[in-house]
Amino acid sequence: MIQPHLEVTGDLGARYDEILTPAALDFVSELHDRFAGTRHDLLATRLRKRVDAANGRDPGFLTETAHIRRDPSWRVAGAGPGLEDRRVEITGPTDRKMAINALNSGAKVWLADQEDATSPTWANVIEGQITLFDTVRGQLDFTSAEGKEYTVTGDATGATPTIVMRPRGWHLVEKNISFVDRANRTMSASGSLVDFGLYFFHNAQRLIEGGSGPYFYLPKLESHLEARLWDDIFSHSEDALGLPYGTIRATVLIETIQAAFEMEEILYELRDHCAGLNAGRWDYIFSIIKTFRARGRRFVFPDRKQITMTVPFMRAYTELLVSTCHGRGAYAIGGMSAFIPNRRDPLVTERALEQVAADKKREAGDGFDGTWVAHPDLIPTAQAEFDAVLGDRPNQLDRTRDDVSVTAAELLDVASVGGQITTAGVRDNITIGLRYIESWLRGVGAAAIDNLMEDAATAEISRSQVWQWIHDNSVTAEGVRIDGPWVDGLVAEVFAGLPRTPGDRFDDALSVFRTSALEPEFPTFLTVGAYARYL
Repeated sequence: MIQPHLEVTGDLGARYDEILTPAALDFVSELHDRFAGTRHDLLATRLRKRVDAANGRDPGFLTETAHIRRDPSWRVAGAGPGLEDRRVEITGPTDRKMAINALNSGAKVWLADQEDATSPTWANVIEGQITLFDTVRGQLDFTSAEGKEYTVTGDATGATPTIVMRPRGWHLVEKNISFVDRANRTMSASGSLVDFGLYFFHNAQRLIEGGSGPYFYLPKLESHLEARLWDDIFSHSEDALGLPYGTIRATVLIETIQAAFEMEEILYELRDHCAGLNAGRWDYIFSIIKTFRARGRRFVFPDRKQITMTVPFMRAYTELLVSTCHGRGAYAIGGMSAFIPNRRDPLVTERALEQVAADKKREAGDGFDGTWVAHPDLIPTAQAEFDAVLGDRPNQLDRTRDDVSVTAAELLDVASVGGQITTAGVRDNITIGLRYIESWLRGVGAAAIDNLMEDAATAEISRSQVWQWIHDNSVTAEGVRIDGPWVDGLVAEVFAGLPRTPGDRFDDALSVFRTSALEPEFPTFLTVGAYARYL
C-alpha cells in the first residue's frame, strides 16, 4: 500500500520553503486523502445537472430538503471575533502591494482573494500565501522597483481589516502540486484544498491569538452537498490542529443559479461554521448564461451593461438572500459594483462615486449588513450609505424581511430584463474579453479596463454572451445577424486595434477567446483550459 503524499513539481522561489514545509504538505495531503474522492463525485454531479438544464429541466427548490426550510428552530453560528461589523469589505488579490493598500484602507474586512481576482500562476499562489503569512505575523512590507516603500499602518486609529481568505473553487486544480493516492495514482492537487490547507495550517492559531480567527469565503458552490463537504473539511481541520469545534467561519458566495435554490440548505450544512452569505452578482449572471445558454430566446440577455441589479430576476435573488440569511442569524453581504474611480480624471471619479452610492444605498435599504468595494477610494462612499442605515449597530439582522416571497419562476425570469443587443455591446464584450484574458495570462487577475474593475467573472460574462448570441442566431438592434463569420470579423478588427507592447500575451488571449466564445463546444470555465495550456 502506497502512503498518500504530495509532490511539488513547481519551481521553488525565495521563501517558498516557509510555506511548503513537510508538515504543511502532510496536512494538505491528508485533506486530499480524505476528501478528494467526494470532490470528484460532486463535480460529476455538476455535469449531470448541466445536462439536465440543457435538456429543458429547470432547477427548483428541493422537495427532499423542504423539512429543513420549514424548521424555524435552527440558526447558524454567526459572526466570529472580528466579524461583528462587516459594513464595508475591500476585495483584492494577495500580492504584497495590494495587500498593504487593503490593510491600510479603513475597511472592516479584507477579502484576501486567491480566486477570481488572482491569476493562479505558481508565483501568485505561493507568494500570496507568503503575503498572508507575513500579514498575520505583523511583518508585511514591500519596496517597489522604483524604491517606494509600503508598510502596514492601518486606518487613522491603527486598525486593520479582519482577513477573510477566498480559496479557489472546487473545479480548479493546482498543476504544480501532484497528489499520489493509495493506489499510486498521480493527479493534480485541488486548488481549493491547497489554498485552504496552506493558509489554515500556517495561520489559524496566530489568527486566534490576534483576536480573530481562520475565516473563509467559499466560491462557486452549486449545492448544499458541496457545502457539506466544506463543513466536513472544517471539522477535520479543527480537530487536526487541536482547535475548538466551530472555530472556522465561512461566508458562502451565492453566485450560481443552482445555489440560489439551496441557500437555506447551504446555511444548514455549514451552520456550526457559517457567518453568512454574499451576493456574488457577476458570477451569478455568468452562471445563468452558462446554464441556459442553449435554451432559446427566453434566456438570452441584452448587452451586459443593461443587466443591472434592479432588473426583476436580480431583485428576486438579492431579496431572497437577505430574507434567508436574517431568518437564520446569518449576515447578508452585498456585491461589488464594477465602477472604480480614476484619480487622473475627476469626471470619471464623480460618475463612479454616484453609481456606487446608488448601489450601496439600495443594498443597505434592502437589509444587507455590509458590502464589497474593489478600490480604497470607494470606502467612504459605501460606508456613508451603510452608516446612514446601521448607525452604531453592527448589523441589521433584526430585519427578517418577512415581506419577501420569491418563486422559482421569479429567479428564472430573464425575459423581463428586456433591452437590446447592440453592435457596440458585442464589440465591448470582445474588447473586454481579450484585454482581461491578456492581463490574466500575464499574472494580473484584477484589471481596470475602461474605468471598470474586471475580474474572471466579468470576462466569463463577456465571452459567454458572445457564444450565446451566436448560437441563438440573435440580431443586433441595428439589424445585423450575430453569426460566427460576422463575430470572427469583429474579433479580428478589435484585435488589430489593440495597443501592443513587447512581451504582451494578446496572441494567446486571442486563442483563449476564440476557444471559449467561438467554438461549438462551450468550455464550462475559460480559465480551466487557459490555465492548463498557458500558465
